[in-house]
Amino acid sequence: MNSNVENLPPHVLRLVYKEVSALAADPPEGIKIYPSEEDITELHTSIEGPEGTPFAGGIFRMRLVLGKDFPAVPPKGYFLTKIFHPNVSHKGEICVNVLKRDWKAELGLRHVLLTIKCLLIHPNPESALNEEAGRLLLEDYAEYESRARLLTEIHAMGGPGGTSGVPQDPNDGPQPKKHAGDPTKRAGPSAAIVPAALGNGANGASTTSSNSNSSNINNVAGKKKADKKRALRRL
Repeated sequence: MNSNVENLPPHVLRLVYKEVSALAADPPEGIKIYPSEEDITELHTSIEGPEGTPFAGGIFRMRLVLGKDFPAVPPKGYFLTKIFHPNVSHKGEICVNVLKRDWKAELGLRHVLLTIKCLLIHPNPESALNEEAGRLLLEDYAEYESRARLLTEIHAMGGPGGTSGVPQDPNDGPQPKKHAGDPTKRAGPSAAIVPAALGNGANGASTTSSNSNSSNINNVAGKKKADKKRALRRL
């Protein structure tokens, strides 16, 4: 989504910058703010799954996008972390009244974030974007809770199977190439040993072979002389 920094009046940008700075310095409980100096119109946040809900223990990444008509028009909210919730679509769009008909310019971004967090505690199946989640919430809460908790464990928790907050293993991904000009590094540690081993072994084998050949030649020559002497005696 394109930035709206150039589309917003300077006085609006100053107000947004001031509010975002205040949020980053003193965020609501369970919410973290990640402001961008390059684009103040797109605010990235993370929300801790509230205790007592199937989202407990998860960290859900989210963003708020301020349009060119902000604050006359409410921001748009999106979950970046997958979540099974009646009011969150499969694409992450959030349906909550404060981002629609109940929006007032004076409410501010803090109110929006708190309302979205409350939505995790009290879903509203009447305005469901995820119809299956809304139906299960009304008809089979145990199944709804099971599905919501499963997706939380898979997508919002660190550790096996989780993707939220897991540091990347430095051994993952492409590894730096070894120096192409150094044959010992290119071929591995054994390359440094091989030339020496070949040298010693080759010289030793050569010396042994040479001595053996000389001894064989002398033996043959001596045998021929002895044969000649025996032949002369017979005459």
